[in-house]
Amino acid sequence: MRSLAALILPQSSTPSQGHNEEPIRPLRVRYARAMPGQIRVERDGAIGRIIFDHPERRNAITSSMWRDIPRIARELDDDDSVRVVVMRGADEVAFVSGADISQFEEQRSGPSAERYDLENYDAFDALSSIRKPVIASIHGFCIGGGCAIALTADLRYCADDAVFAIPAGRLGLGYNAPGLRTLTRVVGEPSAKEIFFTARRFDADEARAMGLVNRVLAKTELDAYVGETAETISQNAPLTLRAAKTAFTDNARDAALRKPEEVKAGIRACFESEDYAEGVKAFLEKRRPAFRGR
Repeated sequence: MRSLAALILPQSSTPSQGHNEEPIRPLRVRYARAMPGQIRVERDGAIGRIIFDHPERRNAITSSMWRDIPRIARELDDDDSVRVVVMRGADEVAFVSGADISQFEEQRSGPSAERYDLENYDAFDALSSIRKPVIASIHGFCIGGGCAIALTADLRYCADDAVFAIPAGRLGLGYNAPGLRTLTRVVGEPSAKEIFFTARRFDADEARAMGLVNRVLAKTELDAYVGETAETISQNAPLTLRAAKTAFTDNARDAALRKPEEVKAGIRACFESEDYAEGVKAFLEKRRPAFRGR
């Protein structure tokens, strides 16, 4: 049972599969049952965190985890106390090493494949639809579905040990147009084609050069930097952040699908808000504004 990372890494670097042999009992081996994986939510003031917690598989996403993502995304989006969302892996070995490939034979083949892909789409759509700034904090492996999850974020910061790949070509998987469109929009068509056609790994510096991540940091500095950045964003006017994200999202749509009235409504809400009056007043009084999101 392997994650996608195991398919593209040297055999010596694949993770232990967690078998625990009992001593003094020759010829009998007990295998620890793998944890099913979960997605945890943590709140720290105005910062909400989505944590992909499946370290036994380098945070590979199981089908139940895919199904949980839309609910969690909506929960954080509807929580007015949360102004910024940070996504990260449960440890510093991996962000997400892809979908849990041990489930592919049963759930991503035959009649089940369409349902599995729909669950994936719903998860990506829910993360992309969060109306607040979303940051991906990437340690280690960011493979396959992990890249797709990271692409739903507005800002992506990675440690200098980050490893990226989309090994669809090594699995015979097909990718739907929305996923390809998002990747192409972020890194450009030449880089998107190289990522897909070669299915190779590329490191943090290559990711930065092609625009996949905003910044590369030393591994020991990543968490602090992301925390400081999230805190800085959380101090800005929530309605302004929402209006800006609405406009960015609309700009990414095909021209025929754009919703200019939604963008105008977001801007209008800013100018009609108490926060706008507070921002002007605070500027004139040379103090930090206390925005309340209304």
